[in-house]
Amino acid sequence: MRGLFLSILCLSLLGFSQNVQAQSSIELTDVGVTYLFGEEITFSAKLPPQASVQKIYLFFQVEGDQNTRTVPLAIAGDGSIDYTYSIQSGLLRPFSHVFFWYHITPNNGNSFDSSRYFFEYTDNRYPWQVVENSGIRVHWYTGDLAFGQDALNTALAGYQAIQALIPTTSTDPINIYIYASPEDVQNTLNLGGYTWVGGHASPDLGVVLVSIAPGDTQSIEMERQIPHELAHVLLYRQIGAAYAKLPTWLLEGIASQVEQYPNSDYTQVLTVSAVSGKLIPITDLCGPFPMDASGAILAYAESDDFVHFLIANYGSTSIRALIQVYSDGLACDEGAARAVGAPLSQLDSEWQKTSLKNRGTGSGVSNFLPYLAVLLLVLILPAWRLVLNLRKKGDQ
Repeated sequence: MRGLFLSILCLSLLGFSQNVQAQSSIELTDVGVTYLFGEEITFSAKLPPQASVQKIYLFFQVEGDQNTRTVPLAIAGDGSIDYTYSIQSGLLRPFSHVFFWYHITPNNGNSFDSSRYFFEYTDNRYPWQVVENSGIRVHWYTGDLAFGQDALNTALAGYQAIQALIPTTSTDPINIYIYASPEDVQNTLNLGGYTWVGGHASPDLGVVLVSIAPGDTQSIEMERQIPHELAHVLLYRQIGAAYAKLPTWLLEGIASQVEQYPNSDYTQVLTVSAVSGKLIPITDLCGPFPMDASGAILAYAESDDFVHFLIANYGSTSIRALIQVYSDGLACDEGAARAVGAPLSQLDSEWQKTSLKNRGTGSGVSNFLPYLAVLLLVLILPAWRLVLNLRKKGDQ
């Protein structure tokens, strides 16, 4: 199916201006939109036969984007207007609302704007199924109804876990889209100008994208991915635009706390990094995480364990205090000192001495010992043989 025709809803809160009322004899009809996700959008409308129009422009704006695109339009002999926008010339955010209107200049009279319309730019390449409860909507295209219900149950449980840590009062709907593979998610994000794979949240849109295939591990993946991304949406709803001021270690650390099936790789990653002395200072995780895979997973592992350490030693109220001070714009180190009573560098040191010793590396080292033993056999025995041979030569 090349496109999906969308019924266009007028935004009543924007209403009509006086100029529009004065030109009420010129009213657009058959206003519509068709699009193929990631490729093109076609806007269409029609002027009445008696309309005498000098110029007409299309204006459209993507939700969350301050820029408004302006396009001069041609009018066909029958008064119809069609314009096709190539998405490759300016990528649009997946699952955002696109607002649009027409600016009309009659041959006689003042210019005016039409009513304002919008459509939701969803990924219409897939036959989405939907289940919903308590404002949470789960969309999926691979798997049966039981798969969708399992995901919804996981989302509802994750929602409750998040509320216990960072209570919110928002009742706006949340849409969770489950793709069948990381490649499908990556392709969708690429078409929107993003580069990350796996899970993704657009907190301001109330949208979550995850990659989960039906099968034996579906519940594990749901319990890991869905609550994590859901936490980003709810945290944004608690503090709004100040969300962008929070350190990345705090954002990802909070999201990791509510995962119902924690990432089993984190302990091993922390163990190896601690033994080799390659831990990343928490102060270096205030901004974007490393782009390479090994650096990224270490950053996530540290953020998860560090926030766990803060909750265990300073209580969950310390997390709320951190959210508040960082929302107020305090710097990374200063914010920690204000909220917890110690600078971030000091908390980092405490974390490494306690949590990594007793919780992370304590259990991890026992798993790592076989590898250390092999390493010793490979490196030390040949060296010892070399020493013995040298001694024999010296004795001769």
